[in-house]
Amino acid sequence: MKITILFGGSNRERLVSVASAQAMHQALPEADLWFWDVQDKVHVVQSKQLLDHARPFEDEFKPATRGIPLEQALDQAKAEGRVLVLGLHGGRAENGELQVTCEARGVAFTGSGSASSHLAFDKVAAKRFAALGGVTPPANIALETIDEAFAEYGRLIAKPARDGSSYGLIFVNARQDLVAVRNAAKHEEYVIEPYIAGVEATCGVLERPDGSIIALPPIEIIPGEGNFDYAAKYLLKSTQEICPGRFTAEVTAALKEQAMLAHRAMSCTGYSRSDFIVSDKGLVYLETNTLPGLTKSSLYPKSLKAEGVAFVDFLRGLIELAEQRVRK
Repeated sequence: MKITILFGGSNRERLVSVASAQAMHQALPEADLWFWDVQDKVHVVQSKQLLDHARPFEDEFKPATRGIPLEQALDQAKAEGRVLVLGLHGGRAENGELQVTCEARGVAFTGSGSASSHLAFDKVAAKRFAALGGVTPPANIALETIDEAFAEYGRLIAKPARDGSSYGLIFVNARQDLVAVRNAAKHEEYVIEPYIAGVEATCGVLERPDGSIIALPPIEIIPGEGNFDYAAKYLLKSTQEICPGRFTAEVTAALKEQAMLAHRAMSCTGYSRSDFIVSDKGLVYLETNTLPGLTKSSLYPKSLKAEGVAFVDFLRGLIELAEQRVRK
């Protein structure tokens, strides 16, 4: 099969996607490059244009070709026997829509299938399934009761029910922040939860073509400006991401176990990364990412390195899994 890195997308995480594609292309220089733009066109991109894009987290990537419609590109992928290596994040790229259009055509692609992607992307549904699978999520707070909840808990956190890269996060530390939550909730569904004090942690899961599955070393996150939002993730040099995290052996084992439970509860495939708070009362599950960032500064590649897994070997394993799935 021809290896093709598909990156970009029509949502806000397309900037992160370009940075992921740069790292992936350096590991797979033989791969073709397809860029999916906000107009749902797919463009063939040359290696130099991608690698020369200097500020992917801040500047839009602008392809040099006219492109073809996304569905036509997927038809072409099928006809040419391509396996799509998804360097995509968020939106229709991660909520299962792209995956189901590939599945309908028999196009091979990396990562979880449509049903798992759709489930994990919906934070409300994901929390429910993760809880059924044995992990502990925070309580849900209805928008109508946000005033009472703020009075009870003192601090809240609100986030889009279906988004990533910490876009749209609202930290409710004062009554005026409640207005911001109500205004944001007019435009998209929000998940509102009590603020859980503790150490932020994330743990990746990796499946191999031979059927084995492992949890990677957990990462401890210390945000540079107090909150792990988009800027803290990708722009601030002061954010610390310590891998392996400085957790006790018991906490490390629990993080690995719960990441595996979440991965299995949502029937993820290939790889995933689940986020937690290590609180005084134990681990609190936040969410699972089925297409976590793969940039040079992203968390998942740090865990791979700590485990001793070369990035190129990880990608080739995903490609082999994608080929196995499409043959079935």
